Amino acid sequence: MLMGRRRSQQPKAPAHEPAAGSGHRQAPPRPGGRRAPWTAVPPSALVLTGIFSVQIGAGLAARLFTQIAPAAVTGLRLWTSAAVMAVVGARPLRHALSGLARRRAWRDAAVVAGFGVTLAVMNFSIYQSFARIPLGIAVTVEFLGPLGVAVASSRRLLDVLWVALAGTGVALLARGGIPAGTGRGTVIVGFAFGLLAAVSWAAYILLSRATGQRFSGSAGLTIAMLVSAVVITPVGVAAGRGALLRPGILAAGLGIGLLSSIIPYSLEMEALRRIPPRVFGIWMSLEPAVAALVGLVLLGQSLAVREWLAIGCVMIACAGAARGARDPGAPEA
Repeated sequence: MLMGRRRSQQPKAPAHEPAAGSGHRQAPPRPGGRRAPWTAVPPSALVLTGIFSVQIGAGLAARLFTQIAPAAVTGLRLWTSAAVMAVVGARPLRHALSGLARRRAWRDAAVVAGFGVTLAVMNFSIYQSFARIPLGIAVTVEFLGPLGVAVASSRRLLDVLWVALAGTGVALLARGGIPAGTGRGTVIVGFAFGLLAAVSWAAYILLSRATGQRFSGSAGLTIAMLVSAVVITPVGVAAGRGALLRPGILAAGLGIGLLSSIIPYSLEMEALRRIPPRVFGIWMSLEPAVAALVGLVLLGQSLAVREWLAIGCVMIACAGAARGARDPGAPEA
């Protein structure tokens, strides 16, 4: 989770921060500057609630895989998120699109289009991973993306330790037992999709920042979400076919979109207004453990001691990298 689960239109976070989220998450803007009802809630509670929300959404999506293909569930999530953001941010969206047309800003259009394609790939790949390996393991592998961005932008020798610790965690996961009834090939493909989600999350962070520099307010993110929804449509429709028209499936897709994108990012936006991104990054490191717990409760995915230890290694590595990062605006050492 989340991604971050991961913010191009929010207060600027450093490159190591998940800009949206477990992947693969997209933050809706706050309408009209109105005071949100959760402004009195402590930031720690907002972040923790957001983490649980996105992982419960992931767990419900994994349960839905028994009725409809993961690609179709990805489509439902992205379509829901894009529709909500387009409605909430209709005015800035129209302004941004007209500005692109007037200025013929091909570079800006290319950046936001790339951002949207990355969103689609990130969400598609993590759901494909969920369908093959336990939720907690998939999210742990995905967290290598933000960790890689943090370390790549760092000049500290200490970050080598965090890379080694994360590598140890991944090695432990790779040597762990294969879940009962799951073939080795399926597990390998699940890990491969998890790594693709990690790479996509890293690209998401960089493109999120670039989009935020080119578009004001929520417009860039809204355009990217619409692009991601269009990109996933052929795959999602082909995978879901007539099942996408069933009311129960549509309702489940709406719930997943709300839990995985709309709710957590509204909460995390508010938290980022009150705490440094460095602190936010440390708290977000809890996400792999929460994913493992949700996988156990909702999906019956029990993990071995070795796998819990591996998750712990990656969590500590992510928290350590986040703790050592400078906050925006901090003076150079």
